[in-house]
Amino acid sequence: MSFKLKLKPALEPTEPMGVEYDLVIVGGGPAGLAAALYSTRYFLKAIVVTEKIGGYLSEIHLLDNYLGLPSIRGAELLEKFVAHISTYGVPIVVDKVIEVTRDESLWIVSTEGGRRLRTRAVIIATGSKRKKLGAPGEERLIGRGVSYCATCDGPLFKDRVVAVIGGGNSALSSSIYLASICSKVYLVHRRSSFRAFPTYVEAVKANPRIELLLNSIVKEVVGEERVEAIRVINVVDGRESVVKVNGVFVEIGLEPDREFFNKIGLEVDDGGHAVVKPDMSTNLPGIFVAGDAAGGPYKYRFEQVITAVAEGAIAADAAFKYILRTKSSAA
Repeated sequence: MSFKLKLKPALEPTEPMGVEYDLVIVGGGPAGLAAALYSTRYFLKAIVVTEKIGGYLSEIHLLDNYLGLPSIRGAELLEKFVAHISTYGVPIVVDKVIEVTRDESLWIVSTEGGRRLRTRAVIIATGSKRKKLGAPGEERLIGRGVSYCATCDGPLFKDRVVAVIGGGNSALSSSIYLASICSKVYLVHRRSSFRAFPTYVEAVKANPRIELLLNSIVKEVVGEERVEAIRVINVVDGRESVVKVNGVFVEIGLEPDREFFNKIGLEVDDGGHAVVKPDMSTNLPGIFVAGDAAGGPYKYRFEQVITAVAEGAIAADAAFKYILRTKSSAA
């Protein structure tokens, strides 16, 4: 995806240590970009550091549930987000944050590219990474028929046969999209019913190109140089079958970066999400977590673009109030 707008140039790794930010936002998906927008409303000196602008938003084929923007491509919505933020001059740096440490009254955000950003507060909005099946053959055939992004790689399988693994919104929406370009789509789900939106379920069941393999799991991805088939077992009757496919799209959910959270000392829940309070604050004063990376007893899990945007705005507001308190106490 290419943006029509021009982002501010990235900071150089040799930037003087004397430069100080009010807020560093780690992650450039919907939550991080919303936090960036609201930081400008409070006249905070902020910067966004992200491995990928937009996160998974750019991979969404079509959204029909973002208020006021029906039937919009994820990449198009992302362009609107970034264009809005660019009018306020918030720099967006493409880099990977590897550590967040404390230095007296400030946080130091260190990146893989050698940057050391001094800041009063940090908002982490790194989202989640895609889960893998863990089946034999999967890792070896990544990029050779195994994919985790239907909108990215789907066109490579035009008029061919593919399998989608999963039972949530991502799996069903990917199946619907792939059915529009592939000759056949097998949808493999380990249960007898879906947890996706009813509209997706109805569309999948009504599509003649989609065949459901329910109560089933993939035991192996078969192929030498490329994907040739999947070995599937029915968890109810134990029957095993080999289904010939040219591609496998894994859509079994997301998981947060637990290792990174543990490294910087954030409290995490059983799922590895950072535990947050209602204002998105954490056990570390001055660090907030928003979007899919957030968890804990106060977090209502509903992974949607619109809720990620809302949490980013809440985190920015809470960070602003935290910064005001710390500045007042230091005066």
